[in-house]
Amino acid sequence: MNLAGQYLLHPGSHPSIVGSRPVMGGARLGRLLRGQQGDSVVQVLGNVLTLCAHAQRRTARMVLKAAQQQEHAHVTPASTRSLHLETARDHLRSMALDWPQRQMGSTAHPALLRWLAQCPVPLAAPAHELPAAQASTQQAQLQAWLESTILHMPIAQWLTHYRTEEAFAAWCTEAAERATPLQCLAAWQTIARRLQPTIRTLDVLDANAAQQAAQLSAIAQDLRSNPDFALRPLWLGACAESGAWSRLRHRQDPGTGHSVWSRLQARWVELLELACVPVEPQARLLHSGALPLGGGQAIAWCEMARGLLLHWVQLDERHCVQDYRVLAPTEWNFHPDGALAHALTQLDSADAAATLCLASAYDPCVQCSVNIQEIRHA
Repeated sequence: MNLAGQYLLHPGSHPSIVGSRPVMGGARLGRLLRGQQGDSVVQVLGNVLTLCAHAQRRTARMVLKAAQQQEHAHVTPASTRSLHLETARDHLRSMALDWPQRQMGSTAHPALLRWLAQCPVPLAAPAHELPAAQASTQQAQLQAWLESTILHMPIAQWLTHYRTEEAFAAWCTEAAERATPLQCLAAWQTIARRLQPTIRTLDVLDANAAQQAAQLSAIAQDLRSNPDFALRPLWLGACAESGAWSRLRHRQDPGTGHSVWSRLQARWVELLELACVPVEPQARLLHSGALPLGGGQAIAWCEMARGLLLHWVQLDERHCVQDYRVLAPTEWNFHPDGALAHALTQLDSADAAATLCLASAYDPCVQCSVNIQEIRHA
């Protein structure tokens, strides 16, 4: 069994998404971690779930502290900066490496690769959280590089002028020769603006603390009682999706669209925002935290590049892991009855371009292939 998993997309078919990530189900993570404590749990999860490993480690640390009834550390500028920088790195890596592979019949011109060679932030994530000073330096370098190489203007000015879908589409066409992600966006925009999947966001986090606690407790109960819930999760009895477009801070935004284009745009805009946001607790773009549930149980959360990450743990009286679950954005977004699955079913069976565009918007963290003969890898 391939525990890392994979997904096979079948446009025009039902089911349109076949596959899973077995390591997330069958209580396998719980068995892997059983008897372990503290840093060893954090390290194992970072090694097993390598994409967005920084978020896995962060969430594991929070859930273990909460389960032991330890006071959760207040959000600090340093921890906020680290989360922002690493999430920006994840966005950039996906756009730079995955998006070009999901283009139909095109290869990047060598000139378009120069932008990446000049990037001051390594795409490979560090094995450990960077010291605050180094993270601050990298964030400042990332902002300066984006402004000089890609935007040709300050990020704040760009965000003022190009937030609407129409303005963003026009800018991507104009700036396509500056970098491969912009070339990809320019190529996708006609398809992406046409595709309008039903949107039902995963609204587990809430500005009302009591409401949020109740909703997180309900998810924790589902994770505890059903070892396979993390493979096929449901929110209030239905599928939901999670991504940069579904952040808690966007909850009251009337301008959020339903198109695939709006989802792609949300990822690009968040990259820019993460590179320049003032690092103050009240300015957090990404939320994280933990909730003790009593009896050695806790649930923790972290908004990461692909969406909302949840960890649940049950500790024994020695503070060793008795059971553990991880619920990641990919399992919500690639649910066989979710919005992506329905959008794929409505495509023509030969529409590889739209299939690849959808895959890029929902961005799985495992291998994803398309069953059309001329497409071998996506």
